[in-house]
Amino acid sequence: MRTYNFFFKPVMLLLVLLLAGFIAKAADGYYYELKIYHCKTPEQQSRTEQYLRNAYLPALHHAGIKHVGVFLPVEKDTAQTLIYVLVPYSSWDKIAVTDKKVANDASYLEKGKAYINAPYNELNYTRMETVLLHAFEKMPQPALPLLSAPKAERVYELRSYESPTEQYHISKVQMFNAGGEVSLFKRLNFNAVFYADVLAGSHMPNLMYMTTFNSKADRDAHWKTFGSDPEWKALSAKPEYQHNVSKAEITFLHPTDYSDF
Repeated sequence: MRTYNFFFKPVMLLLVLLLAGFIAKAADGYYYELKIYHCKTPEQQSRTEQYLRNAYLPALHHAGIKHVGVFLPVEKDTAQTLIYVLVPYSSWDKIAVTDKKVANDASYLEKGKAYINAPYNELNYTRMETVLLHAFEKMPQPALPLLSAPKAERVYELRSYESPTEQYHISKVQMFNAGGEVSLFKRLNFNAVFYADVLAGSHMPNLMYMTTFNSKADRDAHWKTFGSDPEWKALSAKPEYQHNVSKAEITFLHPTDYSDF
């Protein structure tokens, strides 16, 4: 019995430590890659969307990324079309692992060869942006929208909140987490896909989040309710949360028919 205890206690301790590490890693939250393709011509948009639909998304699915979002602006821009691609990763390490799997996927290389091997004078896009984000504590993983409208009728709202300084940015993030703004959005059925802190991008410091609605009218009704909610009025009046947003950008999107979100 003494021999059993001698080995049993270290083994149990090791299991507890491994479990604690697993829980800590799980609680760390998802990482998001938001790609934004700038297409100036219908041909560029068509070529890029064919690549996303037929090659890139299937390769990501095959690599273990279950849900990938592809979105287009609701309002048409005569100068360019932006294509938004949201890729969620369950851990930081999975980003590099997934990229490697995609790059070595034979089906991806075959179905995406027109895009992958495009010549310098037949560009797939004018420019591509990449934003890296980390999920908020109060919503550590993405969620599929619970909407009844067809995808073509839905309106997704992507918001970016820039702060004047890093410290004010921390205040705004705290407002969503400890302050209860995420919980408020959930109570009012804003159907958020994600809330996240921007780790790398062209507009920093900032955070981004995406909420979803059955229609523009549905969106407007939700925000009207939000603005008059007593909890929001009390939260937004707190001294510690004043002046923490210097610029807010709102982009209205709709999901493509091949988007998972």
